[in-house]
Amino acid sequence: MKKRLKKAAASLALMALCFWCMPLPAIAMVRTPIASGTASYGNTKVTLDASNTSQGYVMVKYTGSNSKIKVQITKGVTYTYNLNARDSYEVFPLTEGDGSYSIKVFENISGNQYSQAFSQTVNVTLENEFAPFLYPNQYVNFNQSSAAVAFSDQLSAGAADPMGVVTNIYNYVVDNLTYDYQKAATVQSGYLPNVDLTLSTRTGICFDYAALMTAMLRAQDIPTKLVIGYTGELYHAWISVYLPEQGWIDNIIYFDGQNWSLMDPTFASSGGRAHGGGDGSYQAKYSY
Repeated sequence: MKKRLKKAAASLALMALCFWCMPLPAIAMVRTPIASGTASYGNTKVTLDASNTSQGYVMVKYTGSNSKIKVQITKGVTYTYNLNARDSYEVFPLTEGDGSYSIKVFENISGNQYSQAFSQTVNVTLENEFAPFLYPNQYVNFNQSSAAVAFSDQLSAGAADPMGVVTNIYNYVVDNLTYDYQKAATVQSGYLPNVDLTLSTRTGICFDYAALMTAMLRAQDIPTKLVIGYTGELYHAWISVYLPEQGWIDNIIYFDGQNWSLMDPTFASSGGRAHGGGDGSYQAKYSY
């Protein structure tokens, strides 16, 4: 009897150590970025909170009077963002792995001319490679109260493992969203997806598709990259998902129960799951 109890206890301990060995929770607990204040830099206009770089993000607050502000984050690749918040923090991901990041803030002078208002180098050691792809940011904007999060809970209910969650969420996006060609033709630079709006209207462009699916998967604690790049000459957005048995999967679109090809929910929805760019022509430029 004692041997059986010890064996059972050992099995339970092993399961507790393995995140993906356990059934997924019924309700997602969204990771929320915070400005802890333990590592902070700034001047009279800009505050950079780098307290949680190990989790793959920094937070920037601008308190000046300029109406157009840009944040530039560089580590090999340069990412340029609009800073939309005023007098409150906005989160920016550190998606290029460990190392030294240059973080700069610019104020608009006139037209397309900007002047540097702040600069700081931050050394980053991630807790793990997945951290930047589990939190919300301005491109994948969601929180615990988001309708997309609640709906991801519904879609994930009953899934035995992360692959089941990906399958359910992916199938919903592919089967229920309609591509908005008019929006695609008129969308302006600086556009950011609204995942709850995309969910309610069931329409959008590739950016909307990818952001919604990324938000729903991250809400279930599944590492997901929103990728921006090119398919041929077309500027496009798609996603990459991490599954423990397969690693990062960059080319998913059709799931036959065992195999995936090209994870691009826009093309899948527009042309059927067996259609869309499986020729390897996708070239990633940025990951968010």
